[in-house]
Formats: sequence, C-alpha cells, structure tokens
Amino acid sequence: MKTTTLLILLFTAFSVIAQDKFFTNTGTVNFEASVPFFEEIKAVNRQVAIVLEPKTSTFICTVLIKDFSFKLDLMQQHFNDNYMESNRYPKAVFKGKIQKFDLKDITEIAKPYQIKGKLMLRGKSKEIVVNAFIKKVAEGIQIISDFPILVSDFDIQIPMAIASKIASTANTELTGIVQNGNLMYAALK
Repeated sequence: MKTTTLLILLFTAFSVIAQDKFFTNTGTVNFEASVPFFEEIKAVNRQVAIVLEPKTSTFICTVLIKDFSFKLDLMQQHFNDNYMESNRYPKAVFKGKIQKFDLKDITEIAKPYQIKGKLMLRGKSKEIVVNAFIKKVAEGIQIISDFPILVSDFDIQIPMAIASKIASTANTELTGIVQNGNLMYAALK
C-alpha cells in the first residue's frame, strides 16, 4: 500500500512540475576541433539533457563529458583523461535565457534567437551568447544551436607538440527536440 501511494504521489508531483517545462534526455552535441591537413578531431554525444521553461525563457543544457564518442578509442581516452579531466569535471552545463522568446510565436518555420547565459565547463564559467534556431515539429519543439568554445577560456591544456593539430576554438552544435512534460507524463501512464 505504501509503495502504491508513493508512486501515485511521485507521478502527481511529476505531472505538476512538468506542466511548465519541455525537456529531453536524447539531445545531441556534435563536437569538432579539427585543423586542416591533420587527423580529424570529432565526437558526438547523443545523451544530452535539455530543459526549456517557456514562462521564464530559461534554457538549460547538461552534457556528461564521458558520453562523447570518438572514432578512435585513444583519442577518446586523451579527451577524457588529459584535456577535459572528466573524472574531476564530469559534466558541462549551459544555463541561459532565450531573448524575446514567447512560446505562442513558435511555428513550423525556424526562427532565430539568441540565448544569453553561462557555460560551466572544467570548473570554470563564462558568460556567452549563442545563436539558436527554434521551431515546432510533430514531436515537440526543435532547438538547433552552435556553441563555439574557445579552449583557453576553460584552461584546457594542450601540449605544445600537438597544439598546431588541434583547433583553438572547438565548434559544437546542439540539436534536440524537447517535449512538453504533460506529453511525457501521459506516455508513462
């Protein structure tokens, strides 16, 4: 009886909390720090958590660093152990406000927005502005955004011997479709 009551309370609380939020945990971040004429440095992470709170125009993106997948295992190991120190700094978080955002203005045609916020990476935080395209799709709201990350802003140490083989700006692209919390709750029933 206690278990049933607890489950009902949890689902009710989830329903109330989720009404004002759109979210997913299957967003994608593509990362590239390649330099012409050298080995490609690319990775993808398909387990990105994204939350959109339309009432406050708040946008939150959380990325677990170890979930980036590289073509070469050794490159992935160096990324996690030497550059990102993912055991010490397991995640990156961007939290910001979408400028001039109103949910009722979102249509099937992508509109450009700016998101002003703070990127927290490797124990450092930096105020940044990113461009995003937002539109309505059958599954929810699609968000596509570019996050250029200057390596020096986050004290990522690259040895001199290979510094010319790695871009000083890592280009990252976020893609995700967030769904209304009520839709997610209905799917759990």
